[in-house]
Amino acid sequence: MPRHARGASPKPRRATGGNVRDSLAGAGKVSLSPLSSVGGAQGGKHSGASGRPSVRGMESPLDSQVNIPLPEGGRFSLTRRQLLIGAGVVGVAAAGVGVASVVAGGDEEDVSTLEVSGDAVFTLDDIPAENVLDGNGPMQLEGEYQLPYGTLVWATPQSTCAACLLPTDSASPLTQVGLLSLSDGTCTTVLDGPASQENGFDIYEAACDDSGVIWTEANCLTGQWRVYQATHSGTSIGSPVLVDQGESEYEIPSIAVAGGKAFWQVLPDANGTASAEDSLLKAATFGQSDVAEMWRSTGRMSTPPYSTGDGIVITPRLNTSGVYHQITLIDAASGQMMDSLTLPASMKPLEAGYVNGRFTFSFDGWYSYGDGISQIGTYVPVDEEGANGGQWFRFGRTPTAAPAWAGPYLIVKSTMSVAGVDVASRTMFTIECPDGCDDYGEYLAVTGTTDTLVTYIGMPADEGSDDEGHTLVRVWRYSEA
Repeated sequence: MPRHARGASPKPRRATGGNVRDSLAGAGKVSLSPLSSVGGAQGGKHSGASGRPSVRGMESPLDSQVNIPLPEGGRFSLTRRQLLIGAGVVGVAAAGVGVASVVAGGDEEDVSTLEVSGDAVFTLDDIPAENVLDGNGPMQLEGEYQLPYGTLVWATPQSTCAACLLPTDSASPLTQVGLLSLSDGTCTTVLDGPASQENGFDIYEAACDDSGVIWTEANCLTGQWRVYQATHSGTSIGSPVLVDQGESEYEIPSIAVAGGKAFWQVLPDANGTASAEDSLLKAATFGQSDVAEMWRSTGRMSTPPYSTGDGIVITPRLNTSGVYHQITLIDAASGQMMDSLTLPASMKPLEAGYVNGRFTFSFDGWYSYGDGISQIGTYVPVDEEGANGGQWFRFGRTPTAAPAWAGPYLIVKSTMSVAGVDVASRTMFTIECPDGCDDYGEYLAVTGTTDTLVTYIGMPADEGSDDEGHTLVRVWRYSEA
């Protein structure tokens, strides 16, 4: 049940992004409140088949029933999984300080957008059979680590540890945060429950680098959410710092880590009373309470924040009369825009990133316009300078996770496996899933350009076994042939 949330997004994200909130939604919605739809005009977009990770076919600790006391008395019963889903569908409010960076505006006719002709795009069908590498291709397995079944994992490029959302066996807390060493597999629980003391709060998502950790907490009873961050030593965290909080007019923020800072994105609920309000990207240095407003967007941003290690990719809307989504790379240290790419009017990506000097984006539906970029899948230009007028590649599977890059390979979550495509030489490989894994297969846990990939996969217990199964985390390193 990986984010984006994207906690679902995977993140998500969110999914993760991707993301966890989307993947938890795919696990079966509860009627606490409706899932928020994505805002912005959709002109011409058609939904594709759902590609979100599906629920594991076997009983999970997340499916056990828990009884929740109500403030006015009485109790109701939900599964632990449904409680997390309920946390995902209640919303978010935001407050922050800092100087806003305003997206450049202009008249609709002045907007320069990406143009890709249909004959400039190649797909998996154009890769010769002899260019499909055996086994795991150039990826060398460096470690395999077992975590509790149902664990979600998020890794930041260039970090030596990953954040883990660990399920518990109790009703309170539902989840804990662990830090997983990618070198030896040691997973240390650094947060054994939510920092919020009120009844109903649980940890929803976490992200980290080698110096700090950020996490979100949500209350399925009240609709409140909070964002915390802290420094960490690898085995413990400093005092949690509350940097943002809100209620159901805004969605639970999606989070990321880059440049030694914690980032979170605050979006108005598309169906709520604040739906016409701006969305914000905020940041804070680990262990400090000062909050900076890094970016402000008219309406809802369309993708969760994506870490490149030293930068963040977001997709705000341009301040124009038409609806234009601008994929934007921001320097984590200064908050300045480093690069941008504007999509045609009303085309809204599910994920957006920046890998090996170029933007990548994905659609989970297809459009009746847009020519070469109108179909479902993940897009990337073949050359760094090929955004307009060059060749593009489309990985034509419904996206469920943001992509990464290792060596010359675009790394993408496919239907079951994680795949790599050298878009220049038209060579590819797939990482083989172990037998007996969950039906959503291997999930990609890292973003950005990195020689170290982190993937994870649910391994349910054999039928009739007393074992609860486990989540298998695998660490891979790119090795040139």
